Amino acid sequence: MRISQKGLYALQSLMMLARHYKQGSIKIRDIAYEEDLPEKFLELILLELKNARVVESVRGAKGGYQLRRDPAQIYMSEIIRLIDGPLAPFGDADQLRVLIDKDLPHQALYQVFLDVRDAAARILDNTTLADLIVENGHRGKKRQRVSKKKATVSVLPVIIGGKHRP
Repeated sequence: MRISQKGLYALQSLMMLARHYKQGSIKIRDIAYEEDLPEKFLELILLELKNARVVESVRGAKGGYQLRRDPAQIYMSEIIRLIDGPLAPFGDADQLRVLIDKDLPHQALYQVFLDVRDAAARILDNTTLADLIVENGHRGKKRQRVSKKKATVSVLPVIIGGKHRP
């Protein structure tokens, strides 16, 4: 999986729009300033996101861009696929499955790439813009509470070369 600078800028600008969701549209220059993004490049990215119906533009003096959907309904995988293409290192998962079936000497290699793709896809398919929003120093709804008690460390036995070593 590869995330380009364009993909990163798209995600950063969408996070900013998510933080201001339901507060009206935001001008490109304000998004660029707040996120420290190049304004001209951001215009192209937002136009692409508009054409994909992720954001909408509002005309007029108070115009700008805003999300078309709730941030909890916009998944990272959707944005990355839109901007940077498939998540798999070799195009897409179907192409990897074909390689696994046809190229038996390298089957294990392609299976690892498919497993990496599937793991990344699972994470990205289940992470929304709302999950990325930082409020009061914590991420969105998936934040975890940290116990103030000392964590106990346990040692598990490891088997190396058929021999048990504690």
